[in-house]
Amino acid sequence: MAPRGTLKAHMERISSFLGLKRSTIGMLAMVILLGMGERMAERFLPIYILALGGGAMAIGLLQAMDNFLSALYSFPGGYMADRFGVKRSLLFFNLLAMAGFAIVILVPAWQAVLVGAVFFISWTAISMPATMSLIYRVLPKDRRTMGVSMHSLVRRIPMALGPLLGGVFISIWGERNGVLLAFVAAFVMAAVSLVLQQKMIQDEKADEANNANNSNSRVEKNPLNLLPLMNPALKGLLVSDILIRFCEQIPYAFVVVWCMKVISEPVSAVQFGLLTTIEMVTAVLVYIPVAYLADRTTKKPFVLMTFVFFTFFPLALYYSRSMKWLVLAFMLRGLKEFGEPTRKSLIMDLAPDSCKAGMFGLYYLIRDVFVTFAALGGAYLWEFSPKTNLLTAFAFGVIGTIAFAIFGKDTPSPEMVQG
Repeated sequence: MAPRGTLKAHMERISSFLGLKRSTIGMLAMVILLGMGERMAERFLPIYILALGGGAMAIGLLQAMDNFLSALYSFPGGYMADRFGVKRSLLFFNLLAMAGFAIVILVPAWQAVLVGAVFFISWTAISMPATMSLIYRVLPKDRRTMGVSMHSLVRRIPMALGPLLGGVFISIWGERNGVLLAFVAAFVMAAVSLVLQQKMIQDEKADEANNANNSNSRVEKNPLNLLPLMNPALKGLLVSDILIRFCEQIPYAFVVVWCMKVISEPVSAVQFGLLTTIEMVTAVLVYIPVAYLADRTTKKPFVLMTFVFFTFFPLALYYSRSMKWLVLAFMLRGLKEFGEPTRKSLIMDLAPDSCKAGMFGLYYLIRDVFVTFAALGGAYLWEFSPKTNLLTAFAFGVIGTIAFAIFGKDTPSPEMVQG
């Protein structure tokens, strides 16, 4: 057995390698708990809407709301993080999500799902600028991609296990009561995550000074005033990302419908949960090695590979008509996370030091406003035919990938700069 001092030294090295500190651990605990509850229910919302009497357009509207609200919430999320600090901002964001869960629990109607979704469905979007700002503030430059990757990795734990548990709830209590009980579990887990994040995430002195001088705050309230600060490299990444998100979002809300209702050998709710678990496990396996390499080389190749995987998933899904082929398609879908943390890290690298959270929020504001149309268009394409929906998504992916391969820019790693 290793001496206690040696074991402590090993643990410190591992923590340093993974970018783990008290504040980031508190943030990751919040992501697991709130995400677990959310994913138990959110992943089956299209099925729940159908069970409550809604149709394809209601599902399309839900997905459009997700993108549109993600757009609207991203910049305010960044503004609040820059203005009031990460800890206070995350407290407010958690309370919003809990309010949304409560609405769905108390009013079991598909219209109430859409109202509740206003509060909870875009929790990730409104909290993301704050979490990215926290990572970039507490970690050194050569650990930031790793920090973002750990955030993405931990997010995939509830994304993998949540739908599996949600599928079990549905198999036991049915499509209506099963999802409703999953929302009850989501509310409880969100409450626990709120307590943990407030105990573990430490206030920064800069935040306290900022709060003490609210009247003199220079944090920009108007996102349009930040637009001139967005450099050409970041704008190029944004355009390619918009095209890739069209590829993702056109079929996104209907993936579960394709798997459980359309194909010749439909899967059960539990099997669909298992497919999601396979997707997330695949993503988790690539996060750390890719982050290690991206922090020491350049980021563009990893982002480009991510765009390639995004592009081919709709095509693979179209040709997957049974569980065994869906397993392969969802493994491909998991690989689309290959360079997603690297892309977020690249956004933060290219953002000005004075407004990183705000610029991150502006990026997502612009991206998701455009992508909202993809979700609405996806519903019309699905009503025309699932084939049209999936092949149109593939075409957008091809265009976005080629655009980034030709015009995408990069930033050198800290190690390359020092060399």
